[in-house]
Amino acid sequence: MFATMDHLEIKPKPQDDDPTAAARKRDHIEMAFRSQVQHGEVDGRFYYEPLLSAHPQPGSLLPFSFLGKTLRTPLWVSSMTGGTDWAHTINHNLARACAEFGMGMGLGSCRSLLFSDDTLEDFAVRHLIGDDLPLYANLGIAQLEQLIDNQELWRVTALLDKLQADGLIIHVNPLQEWLQPEGDRFQRPPLDTITTILEQMPELKIIVKEVGQGMGYESLRALYQLPLQAVDFAASGGTNFAKLELLRSDKSNQEIYQQLAQVGHTAVEMVDFTNQLKEELGDKMLCKQVIISGGISSFLDGYYLTSKLHLPSVYGQASGFLKHARGGYEELRDYVAAQVRGLEVAKAFLKIK
Repeated sequence: MFATMDHLEIKPKPQDDDPTAAARKRDHIEMAFRSQVQHGEVDGRFYYEPLLSAHPQPGSLLPFSFLGKTLRTPLWVSSMTGGTDWAHTINHNLARACAEFGMGMGLGSCRSLLFSDDTLEDFAVRHLIGDDLPLYANLGIAQLEQLIDNQELWRVTALLDKLQADGLIIHVNPLQEWLQPEGDRFQRPPLDTITTILEQMPELKIIVKEVGQGMGYESLRALYQLPLQAVDFAASGGTNFAKLELLRSDKSNQEIYQQLAQVGHTAVEMVDFTNQLKEELGDKMLCKQVIISGGISSFLDGYYLTSKLHLPSVYGQASGFLKHARGGYEELRDYVAAQVRGLEVAKAFLKIK
């Protein structure tokens, strides 16, 4: 006996639980030839381990101690802008991002605040970043040399008080000053000036940085033996202030001094220097924290270098932040959030070679 149609079990058609599948497959076909990674383009710094972790949950980065405070993201807002029309917007946006994501911040040059409070509102961001994250003021070695000569180091204390800053970043920039049309001239080696400040202001927390060309082995060797809070590489590969000043000069100087702006040391090279010095100096190494900056273009650079360095470290960015901090806060927030998520996925699936 044959079954009638009334007795047939009609199974419903399976529902497609991914309505985007067809469009996505078309995209895959159209983009396949443009998505090939050539052999020379493979990032050789990492082992990719796709089997050993699940996708990381947001907020999976572990808090850690740096500069005596607790950070939630190993990312540092490197000093970038001083007395400009944009300074207020930029600094306030950056401080909000630091508070939201748990980052530390170095202000741009605070020279204008040594003798006047006219620009104080541009720099006054402690109320935004909060008390639990590091905030450092910033002065050039030339200004500090002059303050020592005039017996006015009290102005540094006054500066930190008005900004409620944790300490001072000293930027050392002999080539920038040499190439700057209105640049200062150092009367003594910067190391002597830094040592004098440490002697006369022993409670002052100090970070020393360059301004885009980095530092060689012997300069780092000298700095690591001082009781500094940290060394900031400001290595070659990012914004180079010597080159910037050269672009402001006349064409004759540009032709004569162009090669000066091209000397320096990369962050990779300085990480290697530091690891060597850690072994060489042993107990003589008094400064044991580092801000790796200069040419750090992505979270992968930051993850690689902070993992490779044998000291507690964060990675710093300047131009990357600056690009997104001049307008509304949401643009900057999206940029930082992407950096954080990138770090989370890198930690889950990438191992350093």
